[in-house]
Amino acid sequence: MTSGRATSIRVAGVILAAGSGTRFGGRKLLAELEGRPILRHVVDVAVAAGLDPILVVEPPGDPFGTLDLGPAERVVNPVPADGLSGSVRIGLRSLDADASQPPVDAALILPGDQPRVRADAIAALIQAAVTHPEVSFVVPHYSRDGGRNPVLARRSVWRLADELAGDRGFGPVLAAHPELILEVALDGGNPDIDTAEDLRRLAEPGRDPGDVS
Repeated sequence: MTSGRATSIRVAGVILAAGSGTRFGGRKLLAELEGRPILRHVVDVAVAAGLDPILVVEPPGDPFGTLDLGPAERVVNPVPADGLSGSVRIGLRSLDADASQPPVDAALILPGDQPRVRADAIAALIQAAVTHPEVSFVVPHYSRDGGRNPVLARRSVWRLADELAGDRGFGPVLAAHPELILEVALDGGNPDIDTAEDLRRLAEPGRDPGDVS
């Protein structure tokens, strides 16, 4: 006799790539790390982790037009100046309108400037969501930096993206609704690339991939 609990869920990836990268000097996600653009690192990990579909939310003007993004679909954020909140909403609304089968159960929100995100970390978040179907959000807690990205959000709470504002993702919602969250402890870190110096340090030979300090 089975319990009726799901043994797997379909998880999509939403990669946030519409930012201007001002602190980097522009064109941040096209800058190369180990021979690949930063954005391509994130897409490749999303593919390796089995996310399906994968959406890249980009700004107008086709800035990644010459970049091969594999199976990822491009979705335009027409007003990127509104910040991450707008890109999260656009990505989730695109998924919500997707009529493919089986339906997507959850979305994993991935910042496009975190090229060291790991497939095994994503797998741990998905497994936690499968094991704990009662929780709405699953987030990591990295031992090195306490980071909380990427965020897994079940379809039932995508509507909470309407509460977001400015250049922040689900962070404020998570702070307001701690009862909805499961935190998964993970080793290492998942650093942002905000400046050219961050990228230089991350690329140093022998550098721990989870450290840009």
